[in-house]
Amino acid sequence: MRGVYSSITDIRRKIFTEIARMAYNGNYHDLEEIPYKIIPGEIGTYRGSVFLERAIVGERLRLAMGLPLRPIDQHAPLTTGVSESIVAEKYYEPPLINIIKFACHACPDNQVTVTNACQGCLARSCKEVCPKNAISIVDGKSVIDQEKCIKCGLCMKACSYDAIIKLQRPCAKACGMDAIKTDVNGHADIDYDKCVSCGMCLVNCPFGAISDKGQIFQLITSIKNGDKVIAAVAPAFVGQFGPKVTPEKLKGAMRQLGFADVVEVAVGADLCTLDEAEDFLEKVPSKQPFMATSCCPAWSVMAKKLFPEFKPYISMALTPMVLTARMIKKDNPDCKVVFVGPCAAKKLEASRKSVRSDVDFVLTFEEIMGMFEAKDIHLDQLAEQDPFIKATAAGRGFAVSGGVAQAVVDCIHKTHPDREVKVHAEESLQNCRKMLKDAKAGKYDGYLLEGMACPGGCVAGAGTLQSIVRSTTAVNKFKNTTEAKNAADSEYAERLHELLEK
Repeated sequence: MRGVYSSITDIRRKIFTEIARMAYNGNYHDLEEIPYKIIPGEIGTYRGSVFLERAIVGERLRLAMGLPLRPIDQHAPLTTGVSESIVAEKYYEPPLINIIKFACHACPDNQVTVTNACQGCLARSCKEVCPKNAISIVDGKSVIDQEKCIKCGLCMKACSYDAIIKLQRPCAKACGMDAIKTDVNGHADIDYDKCVSCGMCLVNCPFGAISDKGQIFQLITSIKNGDKVIAAVAPAFVGQFGPKVTPEKLKGAMRQLGFADVVEVAVGADLCTLDEAEDFLEKVPSKQPFMATSCCPAWSVMAKKLFPEFKPYISMALTPMVLTARMIKKDNPDCKVVFVGPCAAKKLEASRKSVRSDVDFVLTFEEIMGMFEAKDIHLDQLAEQDPFIKATAAGRGFAVSGGVAQAVVDCIHKTHPDREVKVHAEESLQNCRKMLKDAKAGKYDGYLLEGMACPGGCVAGAGTLQSIVRSTTAVNKFKNTTEAKNAADSEYAERLHELLEK
């Protein structure tokens, strides 16, 4: 469950902390010892085998350093390939999202089953409605023949006690791309031709078997090498590090980590809004039936994969991450930029050749928290520094579902108050797919469509630290602290076309 601190959350954050600590110490040879530090003692706590638990932690450590999983059937030290991977110029290598097979529980998938709640009732409605005679009564209880069952669900609806359920892999259920299947051993397997790296499988696996790759070590190596590294924090950052950690305190804490400066990506969101508003006014409906927003990489890649005919209708505007990074580098030609945000898919976006020169590193809020822990920085005890004042409320609202479309609509109405802009916004890839199917049928002609891969928007990304409701509240509150409300009022508006010319 999102926002619940579990044993999986605890292990993930310990891994990020230990990787960061190792990087600051400058000694990757400690890697072999870390599994014993995270999983101490002689008896397993979670899986019954302390050796299995340490082996899983070892693979998660490798992924956190950007390394591939080791082959299960071959001997290889935990440090294999580390020396080639700890250079500051290291980019993410596919696949970004990985399943540690021996951590996978081989959950039953797409199976209708009778639970212990069955009362052995006289009506036996489940048996009566089954079109394939797949249900029989054994010792007074209903039993389903899985060979005959077609998963129609009629028995579930007929049961007065809700004693029949449909089991699905949590990771597969969360995947809006149907990218997770079952391998020959019953373990989950990712079809990378379908995967868009949204990370929803990662946060929904209750066994912690799925993880993405990281750049913590590479980022810290860059800082230690003396590089001027500037952090660009996504609009969803507000409240992520606790209710007492104000944006002003976070800025000071980031500088203690070694960052030269901290910039709001909401500034780039304002510019993205201006660009998309301009596109919409020019193209809809005269040149195309609708326009879709572009800031969520998982959503836009999904749309292009499943609905290639709609590729021209997805805004060509650069994402807020890229626009912010490009502006930072134009003002600081010798710097490196790290995007700090909630999103796993941003790691994939930054690895594209067209984006690499703009964004050098991508870390999630969880990974940055590991850096704070490694440096023993207590965020809530820090003094407040200069506030973030450059972004508008519109740009800050990008973090929440519906915020992107609203920003574009408000921007259009600033100069075209009588222009009607019909909007439809969806969150989660399952709902986004349905939206595009409806668009294909002509339901959304003339519309601005917003898609967000995560339920609730960016505040629900795979690398977040807080619950969706708490994060949404914090973002909306922070929006109200700025005087400029409309993206058209951004003090950087005049720089948009300069930034589009790379």
